[in-house]
Amino acid sequence: MGQDRVQYGLDPESLRTVLPHGPGVYLFTGPRGRVIYVGKAKDLKKRVLSYFRSAGNAPTKTARMMKMAEGLEFILTLTEKEAFILENDLIKKFKPRYNIILRDDKQYPCLRLDIGEPYPRLGIVRKIKKDGALYFGPFSSANAVRSTTRVISRVFKLRKCKGQKLKHRERPCINFQMDRCLAPCARTVSQKAYGEMVEQVRLFLEGRNTELVGNLKRDMGVAAAQMDFERAADIRDRIFAIKRTVERQHVVSTRMADQDIIGMARKEDLRQLAVMFVRRGHLVGTRHFLFEDVNGASAEVLEAFLKQYYSGQVFIPGTILLSEPVGEHESLSEWISEMAGKKVKIHSPQRGEKKKLVQIAVANAGNLLAGHQITQKEALLESARSVLNLKYVPRTIEGLDISNLQGENAVGVVVAFKDGEPHREHYLNYRIKHINGIDDYGMMAEVMKRRISSAPLPDLFLVDGGKGHLAAVKKVLDRQLENGDSVVFPEVISLAKPDEMLGENTDKIYVPGRKNPVRLKPDHPVLFLMMRVRDEAHRRAVTYHRKLRQKGLTRSRLDGIPGVGKQRKKSLLKHFNGIGAISKAKVEDLCAVPGINRDLALKIMAGLSDVHAKEKGGQSQVDEKAQDII
Repeated sequence: MGQDRVQYGLDPESLRTVLPHGPGVYLFTGPRGRVIYVGKAKDLKKRVLSYFRSAGNAPTKTARMMKMAEGLEFILTLTEKEAFILENDLIKKFKPRYNIILRDDKQYPCLRLDIGEPYPRLGIVRKIKKDGALYFGPFSSANAVRSTTRVISRVFKLRKCKGQKLKHRERPCINFQMDRCLAPCARTVSQKAYGEMVEQVRLFLEGRNTELVGNLKRDMGVAAAQMDFERAADIRDRIFAIKRTVERQHVVSTRMADQDIIGMARKEDLRQLAVMFVRRGHLVGTRHFLFEDVNGASAEVLEAFLKQYYSGQVFIPGTILLSEPVGEHESLSEWISEMAGKKVKIHSPQRGEKKKLVQIAVANAGNLLAGHQITQKEALLESARSVLNLKYVPRTIEGLDISNLQGENAVGVVVAFKDGEPHREHYLNYRIKHINGIDDYGMMAEVMKRRISSAPLPDLFLVDGGKGHLAAVKKVLDRQLENGDSVVFPEVISLAKPDEMLGENTDKIYVPGRKNPVRLKPDHPVLFLMMRVRDEAHRRAVTYHRKLRQKGLTRSRLDGIPGVGKQRKKSLLKHFNGIGAISKAKVEDLCAVPGINRDLALKIMAGLSDVHAKEKGGQSQVDEKAQDII
């Protein structure tokens, strides 16, 4: 992928002639040739062309990626396994914007025991080497590995001094004085006796505690028979310590095997993974990974996670259980098996003990996702308080908006948000009663006056508009709430659209007492929240106004004429095809309509004549539109 990179255009017909049938890796490039997505395929031609065939139904993230893409590169490989490896390497190299990237790619700690040394010590490492040493883990965190080493240090007394070469000392160190080390540096222990202790550590770390305790009981019996009661007591204490440690371990599987169990929870564009490490049937730790802005299938997330997570992993168990199946799992299993140097089985269980383990992992992921969203909301609301210089965290926000057509059918609405989410039970609609004509400021002030007449009030009011709207509403709010210091004053801000004449491209927030608006970046989460509230208020206002206008269109000049109800009105409009023809009809013509007699026909003629005189012809268009509805 150097200077000789060949890039093709995104014309499907041209690509059809150059793309080969075979495994490989493809790269979509964006502006200035930057790689924005890397994918692998069993058949390059079919996979790449599928992006163009399904463009209309593609997930949001894929659609955005295809809109940004300007070119394509591809690399043909001999096998699908090579495609797996190359794809993973290229993702690490380019970190493409539209790939699912595992951010937490650090190596987890393991314990290393070099049995080739005469006096091995236990060390903590994050990378496994093929050096003949024994490695145990991985541990879920540094705390977990330190806790294990403390137990081993107290119970088994291996040397603590660093370095492979054991330096001879005239006097043993303080660890020996504390009974925490056998002090091979001072030759107080033979290599054979030290080797027996190393073997016990090995059994302990491999989870073979039953075998370890059995061996220790046998040694304790031999020591007691030889009248070596001090050694027997030491072994007895070691057995008790091991049993206490084992009791604290949670057994989750009767199969004494090493397994990783991966569960996924999802909500909107978030995917939370929980990985449970089970070693020889015991749950030894968990790890959590959150993926944001994910619109693709969950199987795609799982596959991307497996490839990136296990490609650099220090230990890969023989079984990986998934809450959902992934595509091409056989090829993936073969690739991971090669990295592990042993057979690794990947599957999604449907029943039995393994299914229960997966369900536990999914439940953990769900709890983590819920907790993350709560934390995320708290951070968002605190950020809103900070950037808008508010006195309180705006846990409750109400958005105000008005809607009218040249001052007619004017309405106002209030929408409520609680903890950043719509609270529809508290939505309110108002018909404007006291303002005539076109007066947005007056209408907004009326809505605020009527809203604050009832409690409870929110932490923050958001007005759709600029400085003028804000000033009108703030004036009403200040006047109505001047009742004493005990009253908690809601705060108020306004959100205005950008002025294109001034070259603006981002909404701006006006805050009382500040001359210039608060300008946030287009992708700022606080701006997104305020835009959500504003847009919801606007949607509600337009919907309510349209509903009232629709209701007004179904009115007719026939309404109010004695004897003309809904059914007769409908029959008249249908028979004459509009109110204009009814107005010009004679008595005989009206009597031809079922249900209309001579007396009612005369009343209709008189009623229409009176209404026409009052309206001076100005309202007749409404009835013409009513015919379209009926």
